[in-house]
Amino acid sequence: MGSKWDIEKFTGDNDFELWKVKMEAVLIQQKCVKALKGEGSLPVTMSRAEKTEMVDKVRSAIVLCLGDKVLREVAKEPTVTSMWAKLESLYMTNSLAHRQFLKQQFYSFKMVESKAIMEQLTEFNNILDDLENIEVQLEDEDKAILFLCSLPKSFESFKDNMLYGKEGTVTLEEVQAASRTKELTKSKDLRIHENSEGLSVSRGNGGGRGNRRKSGNK
Repeated sequence: MGSKWDIEKFTGDNDFELWKVKMEAVLIQQKCVKALKGEGSLPVTMSRAEKTEMVDKVRSAIVLCLGDKVLREVAKEPTVTSMWAKLESLYMTNSLAHRQFLKQQFYSFKMVESKAIMEQLTEFNNILDDLENIEVQLEDEDKAILFLCSLPKSFESFKDNMLYGKEGTVTLEEVQAASRTKELTKSKDLRIHENSEGLSVSRGNGGGRGNRRKSGNK
């Protein structure tokens, strides 16, 4: 792989779902992602040699993007398809316990005033991505309502307006975009307020010095 498409190796400790997305993106750039499903999935117009070369290219790319510990677990797999499937079975579990844990994380998610909304929005979306990766299906309106209910107290009126101040259903994209706008506006207003206060203090101090100088002259 060219260095332009190099990605962090998957070691078993970092995020497998994210690594998988990046790995597939690399293979798309290399025009060989279809070979993940084996030679049988490749176009019939390709020669046997071309198919073998493409599959070997994919296997080589995956091997080079795995840490030693993970590589030992899948290196003996006979095909690139079985290697990929074993990685998924080892690191993207569909177990009931894992599903329940992620659902609990999602339904109990609450934002706090002390952290930026943007940062917490990312945390919320990461949980959603994890749920989608194990094929947990959620209605978009439910996601939107749960997101609104997770907002901190300072967003109470915003939440009410989004839930009851408009016709039709709310969407996750809509409420997240609106919350970003509100957060940016809130930050801008705070900066203006702080600058105004600083200017007032500066003027006050300057006036005081001037008065003292005048008193001294008398």
